Amino acid sequence: MLHGFAYPGAILGFDFAGTVAAVGSAVTRPLQPGDRVCGSADSMNRQRPSGGAFAKYTSCPASLVVKIPADMPFTDAAGLGTSLASAGLALFHSLKLPASLEYPADRPIYVLINGGSTATGTMAIQLLRGCNLRPIVTCSPDHVELVTSYGAEKAFNYHSPTCAQDIRAYTRNALAFAVDCITQPSTMKLCYDAIGRAGGRYVALDPFLESQNTRKVVKPNWILATSVTGRGCSWPAPYGRDGDREIRAWAEGFFSTVQPLIEAGRIRSHPVKICPGGLPGILEGIESIRRKEVRGFKLVYPMEW
Repeated sequence: MLHGFAYPGAILGFDFAGTVAAVGSAVTRPLQPGDRVCGSADSMNRQRPSGGAFAKYTSCPASLVVKIPADMPFTDAAGLGTSLASAGLALFHSLKLPASLEYPADRPIYVLINGGSTATGTMAIQLLRGCNLRPIVTCSPDHVELVTSYGAEKAFNYHSPTCAQDIRAYTRNALAFAVDCITQPSTMKLCYDAIGRAGGRYVALDPFLESQNTRKVVKPNWILATSVTGRGCSWPAPYGRDGDREIRAWAEGFFSTVQPLIEAGRIRSHPVKICPGGLPGILEGIESIRRKEVRGFKLVYPMEW
């Protein structure tokens, strides 16, 4: 996060896993010090500068943390929080799929996940399977085995010049829902070209150019994972926004629903690479992400104090 995103004194970092140190007096959820939890922190927010995850202590709404199963190590749990928020918000709040984890589909339909080997992608695949829907994905040939292991029905090579046409043929020109985990002009075009003749909905994980909205029958949207807190965001436009209590209420219900699925082993974390160096080592990890060296796994830095 650079330029208008960075704020002196504010702490960076989203995903975290650790033990509860203290519980606020207004918390009604049965949490107590010592419980193992994970979640997504309020990173680099000038309205809550101490809220980021790259620290000894962080804070998070009790209703938006996941209790870590006894057989899941912290290093795996550290990859759950933000991917859950992103995938859940995209699939159920934005796309408004005709199915949910509580009420699975009677008639499975296709949902495209562009960037299926990303952390949000593998989480979306699992959530779609939990709804009895049919996740199809784009990824590189190197990651077909990965996405298939998480439940993808079919993987398409995004390098192929006929990728969109191949998806249209596979879905019989009936694809109506697409999640774009990459969000570039080329990937938005791929998703639009893959959506069937009748149109549908497209959701991105970042803002997109309005000029890319080339089909009137496709309704586009984009999500900001941190909005699940219901608090405002201090980042520059178009990210900055006021808090939204409706999204917070939705997120609380969603996290409550996924908790038993995680305990049952039906939802698992994206593959992780455990890195040395503790808190100082994160700086090298950030640089490796900028160099686009991180693909198919998340970097996790265990802290020692």
